[in-house]
Amino acid sequence: MTDWLSPTEWQAVALSLKVSLWATLVSLPLGVLVAFALARWEFRGRQLLNGLVHLPLILPPVVTGYLLLIVFGRQGPIGAWLDQLFGVTLAFRWTGAVLAAAIMAFPLMVRAIRLAIEAVDPRLEQAAETLGASRAWVFATVTLPLILPGVIAGSVLAFAKAMGEFGATITFVSNIPGQTQTLPSAIYTFLQVPGGEASALRLVLVSVAVAMLALLASELLARRAMRRVSGT
Repeated sequence: MTDWLSPTEWQAVALSLKVSLWATLVSLPLGVLVAFALARWEFRGRQLLNGLVHLPLILPPVVTGYLLLIVFGRQGPIGAWLDQLFGVTLAFRWTGAVLAAAIMAFPLMVRAIRLAIEAVDPRLEQAAETLGASRAWVFATVTLPLILPGVIAGSVLAFAKAMGEFGATITFVSNIPGQTQTLPSAIYTFLQVPGGEASALRLVLVSVAVAMLALLASELLARRAMRRVSGT
């Protein structure tokens, strides 16, 4: 691939893979927790939480990126705090691209995991609790194995969404080659340059290939998880 792609193109591919992987891994624990809360818990503000989770799907991505810039920029309330205490800067950094991609992909992850949790019979969890198991142990030994295919599906959906994220990312971290220029940003850049169609086409083919590989891997892992759950 390094011979087929130019150094600039390869940097965009490598950065997109890194950003998407980190966005998925960072958001997965919170995604499972939020999905479980929406599926199993009854609490005041539940519908508000559900609305906030799905808000990035409704808002224009540029609006989400602008809000991230206001909140997590160096002058923003959280961004200034992170910069002063930890020396962490998110705006115009690849770590900011991770944050933007994670937020945009989070609704898809939560929805897939939530559907998997809702498909689990609560009586199975209640039976384990009556035997003296703690809620954490019941989740780890009963619920999690049963929802594993949904967790895998949600993770792959989040990864694919992160790979294709453009609007929020370019608004929050700009389009700096080698630093914040992800695959969609690079495709957009090449389409604005005379003679850049060939480079854009190569990156489009890479995007399709990565998406197909992710879907195939998801199907394989989900089938293995289902066989393990069913005991076959």
